[in-house]
Amino acid sequence: MKVMLDWVRMPTNWIESGGLSDFRWQRGTGADNLAALLVFAATLHHADQESGVAKLTYNELCDAVSISRAKVSAGLDILQSRELVECGRGGRSSLQLCGFDPEQGWAKFPARRLYRGNTIAAFSGFTLRAPAELDAVKLYYLFASRRDRRSNLAKISYDKISEYSGINRANIRRGLSVLAVHALVHMERVPSHVSEYGVASAYRLAHLDSYRHPGTAGRTYLSGDLYD
Repeated sequence: MKVMLDWVRMPTNWIESGGLSDFRWQRGTGADNLAALLVFAATLHHADQESGVAKLTYNELCDAVSISRAKVSAGLDILQSRELVECGRGGRSSLQLCGFDPEQGWAKFPARRLYRGNTIAAFSGFTLRAPAELDAVKLYYLFASRRDRRSNLAKISYDKISEYSGINRANIRRGLSVLAVHALVHMERVPSHVSEYGVASAYRLAHLDSYRHPGTAGRTYLSGDLYD
């Protein structure tokens, strides 16, 4: 595989239009939906940043996300059916990100530092048997899409998380726990814009603009104005 960038462009229109809600944990399809989102991450990581084309073999995808060829195939079927990727002239070894525009409609998505060798380290611990893993990956995409560039935080309420991801409000915490265990997201406490003395939760993706955090940015970082 080629040398990877620290971060890559991720199209966000599908997330902001509620596309994450299509990835549900239902009997017989939950693991495939999770596989699809894992494969999508690897596709993002290896996509050309001008064309949105990723050239990846099945073996490379299997190595990257630690799942079987059968699950990679099922995941690609779902990604194509939901118009997130389409196969290029090279068949499934050439994947075009749908809606990719290097000028607009994208968010930074962590890349190089997620890997140990050719494998996304956190994904190697996934079993594809737990609904909480699907919740976690959906949260990860949502936080990437909603990240504020100035604060390096995604500040979003549980109600909005549920609205945009389709995760039941009662299940959000379990997804956050999976992200924390795998060191993918850091949770910060920031001033609430609802209550003068209250605090709210905000989420910072690991390995993305790591120099921007409360310890380096001071009061400006914590200002509630950043999250309006």
